[in-house]
Amino acid sequence: MAVNRSHEVEYCNLELRFDRRQIQNLIRELIQEGYSLYWNESEHQFIVSIRTGRKLLKLKFLRVLGRYKMVGDYLVKDEKLSLWIEKLINDSRGHAVVKRIHDHQVLRIENIMFGEIIRLVEVSGMEHRIIFQKRPQVTVEDMVQAFKSKRAEQRAGVMRLEIDYELAVLHEALVNGWSETIEASKERLKGMRTEMLLLEL
Repeated sequence: MAVNRSHEVEYCNLELRFDRRQIQNLIRELIQEGYSLYWNESEHQFIVSIRTGRKLLKLKFLRVLGRYKMVGDYLVKDEKLSLWIEKLINDSRGHAVVKRIHDHQVLRIENIMFGEIIRLVEVSGMEHRIIFQKRPQVTVEDMVQAFKSKRAEQRAGVMRLEIDYELAVLHEALVNGWSETIEASKERLKGMRTEMLLLEL
């Protein structure tokens, strides 16, 4: 299978979640696409090794509470395979930082949360230019409902919404290096984690 030498995409901080059946479907899809691959499974992880040119790309899925989480950083030089990974990110509403590379230079960086690009940065030498940035989508109404909600299961549902919002805030702060916001956000998340544990007791 020909590999486009100048086409490289790096997927960092991937967080995609699957169940076992979905992983089996992914393997089937790759075989249908003509890839040579093998897989092995242990108590803690499922690894799918895909041959691309002379290299092996090992996709790692960690077992978490009976489901699987795809983790790790991957450099993909096969265009068809990179399109397939992007479809995975989108379909599983996953998180990732995607770096598009041409001739060993990073040209674009995309921050993806819940399968959507929330930030797009163009890189030219040392310069970074933000092309697009999306604000976290939690409305005032959502927040009002959260504070009105008294029943534990309702509150737990709303808490997940608040945690998603806070994670988006933290992500933005980390990307921009805003140390005060990072610390404040981590503290809020700690409090939320405690509340979630109490609610789910």
